[in-house]
Amino acid sequence: MVFWGEAYLSALLRYGVFDTSERYVGRLDDIVVDPQARFPEVTHIAVRPKGSRETVLYPWSAVRSASQEGIRLQPNASGSSAEPAEQVIHLRRDLMDRQIVDTSGKRVVRVHDLKLGGVGGKVLLTHADIGWRGVLRRMGWEHFALGMCRTFRVKFGERLIAWEHLHAPQTEDRLIADQTREALRRIHPADLADIAEELSAPDRAAFLEGLDEDIAADAMQEMDPVALVAAVNELDDEHASELIDEMDPDAGADLLADLSEERANKLLELMEPKEAQELRHLLTYAEDSAGGLMTCDHVTVPRGITVQAAVSHIRERFSEVETVYYVYVVDDDDLLCGVLTLRDLIVAGPDGLVDDLMAANVVSATTDMGQVDIARLIARYNLLALPVVDAGGHLRGIVTADDAIDAVIPTSVKKRIPKVFAR
Repeated sequence: MVFWGEAYLSALLRYGVFDTSERYVGRLDDIVVDPQARFPEVTHIAVRPKGSRETVLYPWSAVRSASQEGIRLQPNASGSSAEPAEQVIHLRRDLMDRQIVDTSGKRVVRVHDLKLGGVGGKVLLTHADIGWRGVLRRMGWEHFALGMCRTFRVKFGERLIAWEHLHAPQTEDRLIADQTREALRRIHPADLADIAEELSAPDRAAFLEGLDEDIAADAMQEMDPVALVAAVNELDDEHASELIDEMDPDAGADLLADLSEERANKLLELMEPKEAQELRHLLTYAEDSAGGLMTCDHVTVPRGITVQAAVSHIRERFSEVETVYYVYVVDDDDLLCGVLTLRDLIVAGPDGLVDDLMAANVVSATTDMGQVDIARLIARYNLLALPVVDAGGHLRGIVTADDAIDAVIPTSVKKRIPKVFAR
């Protein structure tokens, strides 16, 4: 098989397909690639016979040559109307004019054309053209535009992005390549949220589906509530419930509150009973109150135990809590008795009592306290988190400093805060 060094999909789609006797077989309608490589490899061509609405797929091995004179098939080449058994992508159908994610630039771009190149006997998808030259090329005006630019001595360069940096949201819950999955893992959740918000609601949902669940949940917590609701409404119930279950309880409760009551109840029914009960409890509080802002992911130890017992207790009961701001000391009725830090436990002798280490005069908020007052308390006492108690003094949760800030600073302002200060 002969394939010239490189070519654009828009140019290839103008070529005819011929058999070994130079008889016209049809027009090239699409090119099919295997998406699971760093640079997807061409596996089939889709040919539309003259007068037919259906396309016929030929394996790339059936192509003898591909050049500007057209595409020639091998002797006895046979095609099929059936889709390949493996997962594939049709370049024209699935990618052209699509919004896709540039993981290197952390942005959403639109594909105007696709560049292919011959490497070691294979033909690979190497770049996406996101510039105006791609638009003009598809319209057949590229040469005219380049001539005008030469006349007026104006540079008109290409805007190409290597395919290894791109991710196209797909409904099949997969990414284009494993390398792209790794690249997405390295992007900060706030940047992933910005990327998702640029997509349409269906593509936004597909983008979240393609991420690992924990990463998707972190990104969802950074998204604009309206954009997030639109994305979740595009997800099936099972996947939506799984992602909400991965979110921090307070963020998950806020999202459920923004959904219709029918949808929220349906999603809660699909969750584990313990997690669903926790979220239902949070939903009973006003959204702008301490109860509505708090999370139940906090660490407690019973009063009267030794430091060694407290450390063992934390390891056994709270291994899944992602961030430990403070350790709260409670009695048998969950009354808040004191607070200490992990440093206090680490540097203390193992036989010491937590009661002797804790600060008994704990600054706290009641479940009905407003968000502005919460932020003031956190700022006044320079706290990372504020415990929330009910009218009887029982510990119900904590409001973290970042959630308090999120509650009082408008989203439009937060988006302008440099990411280094956002977390």
